[in-house]
Amino acid sequence: MSRLEELIQELCPNGVDCKNLSDVCVILKGVQFNKSDMMDEGSYPVINGGINPSGFIEQYNQNENTITISQGGASAGYVNWIETKFWAGAHCYVLKPTESVLNRYIFHFVKSREYKLQECQYGAGIPALAKSTVAELQIPVPPLEVQREIVRILDNFTLLTAELTAELTARKKQYEYYRDSLLSFEKNGGARRVKLGEIATSIFRGSGIKREEVVPEGIPCVRYGEIYTTYNTWFKECKSHTKLEFVASPKYFENGDILFAITGESVEDIAKSTAYIGNEKCLAGGDIVVLKHNQNPRYLAHALLTSNARAQKSKGKVKSKVVHSSVPSIESIEIPLPSLEMQERIANVLDNFESICSDLNIGLPAEIEARKKQYEYYRDLLLSFDSSQNVNVERERERAGVRRTDEIRLLQFVFGYAFVSLGEVSTIIRGGNFQKKDFVENGLPCIHYGQMYTHFGVHTNKPLKYVSKEVFDKSKTASKNDIVMAVTSENVEDVCKCTAWLGEDDIAVSGHTAIIKHNQNAKYLAYYFHSEGFFNQKRKLAHGTKVIEVTPDSLKGIIIPLPSLSEQERIVNILDRFDSLCNDIAEGLPAEIEARRKQYEYYRDKLLRF
Repeated sequence: MSRLEELIQELCPNGVDCKNLSDVCVILKGVQFNKSDMMDEGSYPVINGGINPSGFIEQYNQNENTITISQGGASAGYVNWIETKFWAGAHCYVLKPTESVLNRYIFHFVKSREYKLQECQYGAGIPALAKSTVAELQIPVPPLEVQREIVRILDNFTLLTAELTAELTARKKQYEYYRDSLLSFEKNGGARRVKLGEIATSIFRGSGIKREEVVPEGIPCVRYGEIYTTYNTWFKECKSHTKLEFVASPKYFENGDILFAITGESVEDIAKSTAYIGNEKCLAGGDIVVLKHNQNPRYLAHALLTSNARAQKSKGKVKSKVVHSSVPSIESIEIPLPSLEMQERIANVLDNFESICSDLNIGLPAEIEARKKQYEYYRDLLLSFDSSQNVNVERERERAGVRRTDEIRLLQFVFGYAFVSLGEVSTIIRGGNFQKKDFVENGLPCIHYGQMYTHFGVHTNKPLKYVSKEVFDKSKTASKNDIVMAVTSENVEDVCKCTAWLGEDDIAVSGHTAIIKHNQNAKYLAYYFHSEGFFNQKRKLAHGTKVIEVTPDSLKGIIIPLPSLSEQERIVNILDRFDSLCNDIAEGLPAEIEARRKQYEYYRDKLLRF
């Protein structure tokens, strides 16, 4: 027999009495605050009519561990447990229990009746919940010992669920990070930016559908509140239906259309959007804006969720309890717009990320959903006291973590390449200190920085000079595939001349050089370091008068267009053929060689410009 069964048999064998909620706790309404005092960040959250805080202010009127119920808006009836000091706004109820009932016990019970409270919303415009509805809620009141045991059991369930939810939240943050990264085209070749009004073939407001006009069967429809509570990035089927005779001026949306909710409870959530990709013709409710277009709807849906797009949406106007947007505001939202082919590829990648986060048949969400159902089952079982029966009772980078290497691979997959800093794919060290006087006839291989300007091309595997073992052991060395770059010169044009060392043995490197150790195709990097793109960047890093220098450390900030390793190999094969034609004297006359060289340089810069 469980501890709870023992307590029930001992303390309430014949069941327990039910009381009105108002009999066991004081039900207070929050207090209106000065909106000019509210900030995006601050000491105390403002809990008002929505699910999330409306903002922050520097004062509080409620202490920690308090139960609130949303009083107005689409989420009216939502039950929350606030762990910190907070300001209770005018659109929420606060529950203060008497000594006969545990605070946490009331929370679990009222949370179990949340759906009933939400069913009692009233009002044709902005839904509300009457205080009398909350007050008359019937709650069983067992002895305190029984309450404590019930709270212990249910808190264990919520703790387990909270830990899983934290992991899922981390995955969602990871998805949001990748989404914003993919859609930040400034570093990935650029994409023209357009306002939604420029790509809209039609944009219009829906027509009002009241809550009582929603029926089990009829014409599929969407009410504005459902965009906040029911639909994610895109959807295929409407959850609600209505009858045509209920709608005085029906407004329809179809496959591919984007829906915006232009009335909301917070500036952060206003103009939340979703794409419809189903096949039925559906009705749009009031306070919805429908955008028709000729773009990829799933791409637009993801683009409208980025931080940049949300910041533009949040310029809605606050009127009393709610925030409003409008057709002109929607039309002015600006997003990046690549080609339709690129839109499709980006949408596919982001859909995969989102499905991992949202699909109840995949991974953590399925586990969380199972835990929630288990918790709700036990909660309802534990709180269903009946005189005729006893109760039988039977778990974040800060997130999963976004690694830069994963991000680079993702960008390479979507765009074909990613712009990265040299420091992200390499380690750069200074060369050693040996000089020309240290050369010997026979010894170990070495490269002197001056040879970069006079003897070496894009790559080499044969040393021209040697140093003694004693000098070699004291020197910095380059290994196979390292880039050796001269970082001093007499002019800006020549500084940073380099070669890729392809020899099997390590080679000593003199001073005035940078040794670049990396995990990419050595020839690809060397070719890029001979291109116009690199030349334009090194000019900004060069300093000096008589001697021009680029410090090895500053090279870490050089930006490189980096395709996948297989694409690097393909580019190198092309450039190697041009290089061979240019440098092999046996291929033709000097005039032909010069023409080939110019042709090579043209294609090199073209291939590496992206």
